Amino acid sequence: MSAHRLYTSDVLAAAVSLAARPLTGNLPWRGEARSASCGSRIEVGLSLDDDGRVAAVGVASRACAIGQASAAIFADHVVGLTAGEIASSRARMAKWLAGEGPMPEWPGLSIVAAARDYPARHGAMMLAWDAAAAALDREPRAVA
Repeated sequence: MSAHRLYTSDVLAAAVSLAARPLTGNLPWRGEARSASCGSRIEVGLSLDDDGRVAAVGVASRACAIGQASAAIFADHVVGLTAGEIASSRARMAKWLAGEGPMPEWPGLSIVAAARDYPARHGAMMLAWDAAAAALDREPRAVA
């Protein structure tokens, strides 16, 4: 598979759309993840409602187009989920990338599905899920 098929107009559009989800000071749960294979980094900020569900999300990205597109897909559909649901989807994502399960049912994931054939991109695809897990695994910070 060529890189031409990997970096489709849909991938690039999703990557650019991440700008609509800025990391702002009112997101107290913060986590960062880095891909060992490509060096991409993403920081995710979350706020939770009274029921422990994600109420808002923001992302700061220093990642490749696949990492940015995956983060945008994550951000577009994480609101309303609990920490447990995020952890479960993260585990399914990791299994799928490892060839041990079907593609997770996450809206829009098909946009970056071709990157599964590029193991060097797997870390970038997991960044938002990993950063969100790190965020929810610590105490929230004071909000601005």
